[in-house]
Amino acid sequence: MPSHQQLLQSYQAADLLDSALKKVAVVNRIKPNWAPAGNGFWYAKALNNNDVSYLFVNASTGDKRQLFETQRLREALEKLTGLSQKERFWITDMFTGDQDRSITFKVNDKWFYCDLKSYKCMPATDTTMKHYDPEAPLQTRRYRWEEWTTDSASADKKRVAYIKNGNIYIKSLLNQAEVQLTTDGTTDKPWGNVTWSPDNSHVVAYRIDPRKSKNVYYVLSSVPGTTRGELKSHEYDQPGDEFTTYQQYLFNVDTRTKIKTETDKIDFFGAPVLHWRKGNSRYFTFEKADRGHQRFRVIQVDVTTGATRNIIDEKTKTFIYEQRIYTYYCPDTHEIVWITEKDGWRHIYLVDELTGKEKLVTTGNWVVRDIDSVDTKKRMIWFKGSGKNAAENPYNMHFYQIGFDGKNLVDLTPEKGNHQLSYSPYRKYFIDTYSEVNTAPVIVLKRMGAPKAVHMLEHSPVNDLLATGIKLPEVFVAKARDGKTDIWGVVYRPANMDPAKAYPVIENIYAGPQDSFVPKSFSVINEMQSIAQLGFIVVQIDGMGTANRSKAFHDVCWHNLADAGFEDRILWMKALAAKYPQVDIARVGVYGTSAGGQNSAGALLFHPEFYKSAVSACGCHDNRIDKQWWNEQWMGYPVGPHYEAQSNITNAGKLTGNLLLIVGEADNNVPPESTFRFADALIKNNKMFDLLVVPGMGHSDGGKYGRLKKRDFFVKHLLQADPPERNRGEKAVL
Repeated sequence: MPSHQQLLQSYQAADLLDSALKKVAVVNRIKPNWAPAGNGFWYAKALNNNDVSYLFVNASTGDKRQLFETQRLREALEKLTGLSQKERFWITDMFTGDQDRSITFKVNDKWFYCDLKSYKCMPATDTTMKHYDPEAPLQTRRYRWEEWTTDSASADKKRVAYIKNGNIYIKSLLNQAEVQLTTDGTTDKPWGNVTWSPDNSHVVAYRIDPRKSKNVYYVLSSVPGTTRGELKSHEYDQPGDEFTTYQQYLFNVDTRTKIKTETDKIDFFGAPVLHWRKGNSRYFTFEKADRGHQRFRVIQVDVTTGATRNIIDEKTKTFIYEQRIYTYYCPDTHEIVWITEKDGWRHIYLVDELTGKEKLVTTGNWVVRDIDSVDTKKRMIWFKGSGKNAAENPYNMHFYQIGFDGKNLVDLTPEKGNHQLSYSPYRKYFIDTYSEVNTAPVIVLKRMGAPKAVHMLEHSPVNDLLATGIKLPEVFVAKARDGKTDIWGVVYRPANMDPAKAYPVIENIYAGPQDSFVPKSFSVINEMQSIAQLGFIVVQIDGMGTANRSKAFHDVCWHNLADAGFEDRILWMKALAAKYPQVDIARVGVYGTSAGGQNSAGALLFHPEFYKSAVSACGCHDNRIDKQWWNEQWMGYPVGPHYEAQSNITNAGKLTGNLLLIVGEADNNVPPESTFRFADALIKNNKMFDLLVVPGMGHSDGGKYGRLKKRDFFVKHLLQADPPERNRGEKAVL
């Protein structure tokens, strides 16, 4: 164990290393600012001396040159404005003119023009520029849970539909004649969400049974200029709450007749988007995700009869990950591009709307992570995936293109690493950035269709970084609880690690099933590395129950959030200790925020034999208190006894370790009462713990103050040393 003086030196050494790392410029990514024609772009590059270089790249040749002398431009701007530009000279917007002999640029929200021959600057008068997002997909994405509005006017603009006193009315825009389609609507149970058919003959509408969302509350205790706390509230749906329902009907506008479609009420999300069959107003389709996340359908409706047919009908005994459902409709060919995990891995299917026949586009024991774009004319799909390259980390992202027929698969990013792409206008070129946690980023320009034709843009050396004394993280792999599946994680060690000593382990945990969370890309600044400097080995692990592996890997979380992959995490740390004697798993701490706050507290309650100390920030300690859409996705609906059985609040009496709870009083993500109820249960069970409530703070780990408290807490309980007495300004001199 370190002495108090040694510990103070560790704190100062950690601060000095953090400061040194901030001065090292490693280019992790660039933001290309493409010319409208897509033939070139400029980007900013941070330099070690806190300066910035601005570079222009000719895309066809790969030639790269400095766009201007930054120091001369800074001096010219200081002369014009009289304001010092000593801080990092950061241009937020810029475009070139006069064949790149002048620039118009924006600094600190003001536009300027500069002649690059004389470096004479003046306030800009013409600042019109076309913004292009190099990461935007070809298609605009729309999600089922987003509200949408429809045009109240018919396609021929001769009539308009609207709601009055809860009923549907149609008015002619030619003679203002009004027709009432319904009479049974009320303001309490109105009709609504009216949509016209493309041929103007029908409208689709819904009988709505509204349910108002309930409120949650918090008090702002320390508002300046007041002497009383301010009560705040906002709508917040919790698991089991009732939702507004929508019953779908069809109306023939001319005959004024209505038909109830042969489908259930929609009791999850709102009224759906309708996809009309091109050139045929008799049929439309819509998507329906059932509450409980165990069934997803694409339903076809016959407007003339109200009859329905399921084009896609996916059911599962566990869950369908709602936020990862992808559908794209190809109106010219009556096809749907669809992603599903129904074969055990997340893959792309092509569905024929007319026959319902499905065809696999991608296949194998790897994961399609998302579709970037679909080109219906070329019958080509651009997507990103992981796990296909067997020789590397299965979470590393790669980008591909493939034909609708599942042929001609091309890996646009064959190099080993975790890739991020951005595209030029018209997608003739793309920029590929790839790295790993311990491999510096490589940034290259490629031509679409010829990914090996590469122009190197940036590859930062790590010499300056290593000169600070930092140890790069290690990627470590061990077997899961089944003895077969690989579990991946990272390890951070102190820069001055003594191989003859043993170090406590601290796990940074976030076991939320919505994603995977272990860093995959290179980063200079990392809190885990900073904590390690105090004398710890810090790790982060993606255990079973998290996403981006097989369906079976993910399903571990179903009705089982308390599991949090702990069995896999513990085996992983034991394997790490077996390989490295410096790893002391008799002293293990854990910290996390939000779902990680739930997990870190749960580590002490459910695995006290392994975890000894925990810092839990803004945790969702009972899944019945937290947000409906997240918790029902994994814990299911209706709310069953497993919710209570897995609650940290219910299990508070099991606490044996050291626990620090942190919560912001203004948290509007996870209600603060989740932490307060947990604290109440701990008190009633006569359990000792620490509680930090941060006035005015929202959903957070406690900010800078909370992070200091976290470090001090682990120092006290895992190193058995007294942290700095900050109230007395205690410091050490190296």
